[in-house]
Amino acid sequence: MSIQGSLKSLNRRVLGIAIAAVAFTGASVYYAISQFGPKPQTPAIAQTTPTIQYVTALGRLLPETEVIRVSAPLSLDKDRLAELNVQRGDRVEANQIIAILDSRDRLENALNQAQERLRVAEAKLAQVKAGAKSGEINAQQATIRRLEAQWQTDTAAQQAVISRLEAQLQGEIAAQQATVERLEAAQQNAEAEYRRHEQLYKDGAISTSLFDSKRLTWETQRQQLNEARVILERIQNTGRQQLNEARVTLDRLERTGSQQVNEAQATLEQIAEVRPVDVQAAQAEVDAALADVKKAESDLNQVFIRAPIGGRILEVHTRPGETLSDNGVVDLGQTDRMEAIAEVYQTDVGKIRSGQTAIITSDSFDGELRGTVRLVGLQVGQQSVFSNQPGENLDRKVVEVRIRLNPEDSQRVADLTHLQVQVAIQL
Repeated sequence: MSIQGSLKSLNRRVLGIAIAAVAFTGASVYYAISQFGPKPQTPAIAQTTPTIQYVTALGRLLPETEVIRVSAPLSLDKDRLAELNVQRGDRVEANQIIAILDSRDRLENALNQAQERLRVAEAKLAQVKAGAKSGEINAQQATIRRLEAQWQTDTAAQQAVISRLEAQLQGEIAAQQATVERLEAAQQNAEAEYRRHEQLYKDGAISTSLFDSKRLTWETQRQQLNEARVILERIQNTGRQQLNEARVTLDRLERTGSQQVNEAQATLEQIAEVRPVDVQAAQAEVDAALADVKKAESDLNQVFIRAPIGGRILEVHTRPGETLSDNGVVDLGQTDRMEAIAEVYQTDVGKIRSGQTAIITSDSFDGELRGTVRLVGLQVGQQSVFSNQPGENLDRKVVEVRIRLNPEDSQRVADLTHLQVQVAIQL
């Protein structure tokens, strides 16, 4: 009925109500033929149908700039969403922050560290350019003397420790060796007594108890001798280990002291002269630190998901706490300027020209919308919008025709992105 009303309005100014009715009948027949297959070869219709005034097609409503899928950079596509600052239906400005990723804290810390390294490098460069003061040179020379004195003191103290351990070890070994020698003599005497009483026992000259007493004495002396030898060996091993550890400590003190003195002397040479090569090296450190800061800033900026254009949030795909969806974070479109994309059958597209008037209808809104053809597609593709009528040809080849809606009509359907519509383009 909306197409009929439009035709009446047009023909009232041109041919009147009667001719408009005939034109609408012809357009309806053509629409049915274009939707459900090729034109039937009916001579009666061919003889009675007047010149076709409309090309009809199915289509859908979209923002004129199309729907933009806003997502995260590829390097952060596995991150979680920390904050979502918009909801479905909200309007946003270009470059407005829509969402914030979970990597923000980590990347902020990285930026702070990079900025601190830059400050240190810049301070070092300024120091190198300023050159050394006499007070700094004197202070560094005093540091060298202090390190040398400490090195000598630590070395002498450790050498004294080694000497004490050597003397202590020798004394303990000598004392224990004397004990071993004493026990060896006692053991030999006890063994001789045992052998003599053994013969007497065999001859029956002494009692068994006396013989057992001599044997016990001999075994006791032998056991004491073995224990003394074990103690002597332990003293020797322990003493050698302590000496080795003390010598290692002495070697470490000597190496550490020498290294500290050498480093202090190198520092003295560095601060005593401003060389171009030093300035260049310090400048290179500043440049590298600055590059790290810029990279850290760039990495941090990526966690803030911004609107590429001003428009309206059409759909939210990822909520706070969720890993980023394959569909991105949100869909965004400029719904202030809506258009209809009509899928015109390939045999009819040659009749379509920019500037032609179009009428758009749907069961989802009252009345009709009007617009103007702004662009005819350059590619033939597969039909994607269907009427779901019995016998419909599902393998039609179509060309997309973009129709800019009038401003007032665009506002009426700003909330109906992707709505399926019927389009009639006036030839």
